[in-house]
Amino acid sequence: MYLITHFLIGSFRQYPEIAIFLTLALGFWFGALKFRSFSLGAVTSTLIAGLLVGQLGIHVAPVVQSTFFLMFLFAVGYSVGPQFFRALKKDGLPQVAFALLVCATGFLTAYVLGKLLGYNVGLTAGLLAGGYTNSGTLGVATDFVKQIGLTPDKAAAMAGLAAIAYAVTYPFGTAGAAWFLGSLAPKLLKVDLKASCKQLEQTMGVQAKQPGVRPAYLPVAARAYRVENANLIGRKTSEVTSLVGASDAFVVRVRQNGGIVDSGNGTVLQDGATIAVAGPAKSLLTIAKAVGPEVDDADLLSFPTEQLDVVVTSKAGVDRTIRDLEDAERSDTGHEIFLSKLTRSGQDVKPQPDLRLQRYDVLTLMGAHNDIEKAAKILGYADRQGATSDIAFMSFAVVIGSLVGALTIHIAGIPLSLSTSVGTLIAGLVCGYLRSTYRTFGQIPEPALWVFNNVGLNGFIAVVGLNAAPGLVSGLKDYGIGLFLAGIAVSLVPLVVALYAGKYIFKFHPGILLGACAGARSTTAALGAVQEAANSPIPAIGYTIPYAVGRIVMAIAGVIIVSLTK
Repeated sequence: MYLITHFLIGSFRQYPEIAIFLTLALGFWFGALKFRSFSLGAVTSTLIAGLLVGQLGIHVAPVVQSTFFLMFLFAVGYSVGPQFFRALKKDGLPQVAFALLVCATGFLTAYVLGKLLGYNVGLTAGLLAGGYTNSGTLGVATDFVKQIGLTPDKAAAMAGLAAIAYAVTYPFGTAGAAWFLGSLAPKLLKVDLKASCKQLEQTMGVQAKQPGVRPAYLPVAARAYRVENANLIGRKTSEVTSLVGASDAFVVRVRQNGGIVDSGNGTVLQDGATIAVAGPAKSLLTIAKAVGPEVDDADLLSFPTEQLDVVVTSKAGVDRTIRDLEDAERSDTGHEIFLSKLTRSGQDVKPQPDLRLQRYDVLTLMGAHNDIEKAAKILGYADRQGATSDIAFMSFAVVIGSLVGALTIHIAGIPLSLSTSVGTLIAGLVCGYLRSTYRTFGQIPEPALWVFNNVGLNGFIAVVGLNAAPGLVSGLKDYGIGLFLAGIAVSLVPLVVALYAGKYIFKFHPGILLGACAGARSTTAALGAVQEAANSPIPAIGYTIPYAVGRIVMAIAGVIIVSLTK
């Protein structure tokens, strides 16, 4: 037994990647368990698993944590980019004011508690940084400690105390905030978070699809009918539907003379024919009454159909009306292609016959496969939802966003930057918006986006837990439970204030409010917990602006807390 234990511990320390996957396995497994109606969720469970596994003395390189984090932030930004830019026009300034209020509340809580408990500059700065889960605060504070006139040894001691206080308070700052916002906050707001977010999704056009689930209603269907109306015998198939008052349907194929032929402008109905008709349900009912009885003819109906998003990029499509395109298609093939949806700049537009198409309009077409292929070649780009992701697009975006975020300016000796994380988040937002607007590049299928989102977030949380574990134990041993309890207050007091201010003063939607709370507190795990509780990407819309503001303001707060407590 000793040899097995020694082998496992040695392997985890030598190969920390094994410990990461063990933490992920435990976190996702335990997070899926429910105790009556309560569940910790994958995010909180992963952090707890990391703290437990990390007691073995495992160290993971910071670059691994950062890589997971950037993957998550890009996926978040990409998924809500179109909605974010629309929300920014309406809620941008209120979200900035909200973030400033939350930051001020957290700062005052840490400062007052530091004074009451007699903490020195190092402990107070670490309390603020850890309780507020903002590593930027810790970095700026420990660097600024060297500039307040302390001896080098004293400055190093204060920086060490700040790191210990950060390690003690950070775990609850992350897990506690995630639990509070994901589980308790919706109850305090007295709101059904899932239903509320689902309603807003429908209003904003955000789609959160469940794999394998689709509506039973089909806007276009195909049926087979035996022709018993003598007035139709000898008529061209292209004339049949208009003759019986169902001009928005069309004959696709015909069974006659012992064989099946495709319908076309020259195909004529003969006695005893059976036709396959495609069209809206209302038109099919009309045809059943005017043509003849419906029959079960699997071979006749086994023609390939397709629903395809086509991006208008060609000169042949731009500035033409929808009526022009429909008439041209009927003239060429005798068939009709159904336009089920038109999207312009990420917004659904009602397709009117006289509406003129613009470049990068997206037409959702339904019809026979061959006809759809011809239409796609004429109109421009066929945007098929494949299984591959545009990784080059994603990677270049992360590189550019990170480089922009890494730019640092100094104001009064204070280094200010967006950080690589905020830069990547902004890159994701821009890329998501560009993808929804132009649709000719940057495809990332939903299953791939789920992996980037969930593995990125929980991988980041796993590394945080593994690396914070040793400091948690030593900090509790030296400074007792008081520091941990102070961290709880710094974590939760700003959230309680934010919750009611957001509801009654700023009047944010509950999903956006909880995302804004997580962003203003720089708590990535809390965003994951809120999204998990809401089963919706809506909270991320409120996360971005407060997160960016919180990162910058709390960096400045690191200098202020040191200046006031030195």
